[in-house]
Amino acid sequence: MAGLAYGTGRQALLDAAVRVVAAQGLRGLTYRSVAAEAGVTHGSVRYHFGDWRTLVEEALAHCVERSVQGAELSSQGEGFDEFASGLVSLVTADPGAQAFQYELTMEARRRPELRPVMERANDLYRDAVRRGLAAHGLDDPDLAELVFLALDGLVFHLTAFGDTSRGERAAAKLRALLRAYAGAVAERSVE
Repeated sequence: MAGLAYGTGRQALLDAAVRVVAAQGLRGLTYRSVAAEAGVTHGSVRYHFGDWRTLVEEALAHCVERSVQGAELSSQGEGFDEFASGLVSLVTADPGAQAFQYELTMEARRRPELRPVMERANDLYRDAVRRGLAAHGLDDPDLAELVFLALDGLVFHLTAFGDTSRGERAAAKLRALLRAYAGAVAERSVE
């Protein structure tokens, strides 16, 4: 095996773990399957992560960080024109990263030890949505939860079916609803 270039090992192994789970499910995630996907020995996986749970948690954190940044939930543009504007392209560019997260979510139903890991990941998404809405004057936890769930459903649909035109229309409609709601809230506060 050729191995990985110096300094790329950990990142390449995380990416390999995501690809393995996206293709085979969480039950296919072994040191050997990750090593084969990355083109290294399975000892390299154990060296970088120590145990299976650490590999899963770090691969999940890697996906969440990329997803939060790529979805553009914290847009600073006027109104909600940019809110979640990168979501569809994020999913279509790497549906495996989203499939990995959904595989973990479903596996957490069967394996209770994974539930706190997935709850922390979802809390990071919720917080990003909450901050994005609050930046535009909508600091409402219940609204943030509704928007998070709508975006999560949109991402799931895109991951499973890849219908980008439907996803773009849905994201645009969500932005329009948020603009209208923000306008109504602002109008009520003036009265």
